[in-house]
Amino acid sequence: MTAQSVMIPWQDRPEGCSDIMWRFSENPIINRYAIPTSNSIFNSAVIPFEDGFAGVFRCDNKAVQMNIFAGFSKDGIHWDINHDPIEMKAGNTEMIESDYKYDPRVTFIEDRYWITWCNGYNGPTIGIGYTFDFKEFFQCENAFLPFNRNGVLFPEKINGKYAMLSRPSDNGHTPFGDIYISYSPDMKYWGEHRCVMKVTPFEDSAWQCTKIGGGPVPIKTEEGWLLFYHGVINTCRGFRYSMGAALLDLEDPAKVLYRTKPYLLAPAELYELTGDVPNVVFPCAALTEGDKVTVYYGAADTVVAIAFGYISEIIDFMKKNSI
Repeated sequence: MTAQSVMIPWQDRPEGCSDIMWRFSENPIINRYAIPTSNSIFNSAVIPFEDGFAGVFRCDNKAVQMNIFAGFSKDGIHWDINHDPIEMKAGNTEMIESDYKYDPRVTFIEDRYWITWCNGYNGPTIGIGYTFDFKEFFQCENAFLPFNRNGVLFPEKINGKYAMLSRPSDNGHTPFGDIYISYSPDMKYWGEHRCVMKVTPFEDSAWQCTKIGGGPVPIKTEEGWLLFYHGVINTCRGFRYSMGAALLDLEDPAKVLYRTKPYLLAPAELYELTGDVPNVVFPCAALTEGDKVTVYYGAADTVVAIAFGYISEIIDFMKKNSI
């Protein structure tokens, strides 16, 4: 089995626009009531699959119970999301308890599609599972002890080991958070934890001064791993989530080569400013085709939107505007 290659959703940069990344003119692509039970659909992951795309979606129901659902699309824009949440079978463990599941990421490694999510087990930790067909899913051991969020796998082994980014946190609306990397020989036991990136001083880059966390699965380029991430500032109206990017060393991803001082995308449109949690741009997935990249992000913890850019331009922007 190999990951499939299909044309990604794309819209050219609007005339007169000089932004490094730009939004899809028909955002949001998934509304909050896209399935009968949903209160909101956001912070979701997509990947090429067969002759189209598959996804794992965060769908909070009208009791605001958090769970993940599978979905399929021919074009990456119009989605058919299952009306029932994913039911996990035992993978490398019999312990598949879960109080909630949210904010998934998905990547293809070797022979299967791996999913990570924030898993409720006496507090938030990193759940891991896999599927071959997005119909049958297998849950594995949680990667870490609570409390942790934003588990993001690299799409290939590094020095013979699986690698994952995460953000140690607390049991609530965490007012802190740095990005760490951990390694595993078998997707069951994790260790060799190393700090990758810390928040920035307020006076240097305030949009990412409170907490940061990994976004989509890192993209391998000739110059390094391109990582989109979210950064947070605590304002008088609460947290404001924006998106930036970093370039990590290919052999040692704990080494940051460049990191954006300005954000790439911040809440500005109505669907980002207004919703269940206002002022949120939260990237969870990225599709690439040559130099093009399409980033899927949750907006205001309510809907799913996409933005576009060119990898070469983003890396060049990072080099010229690195903190």
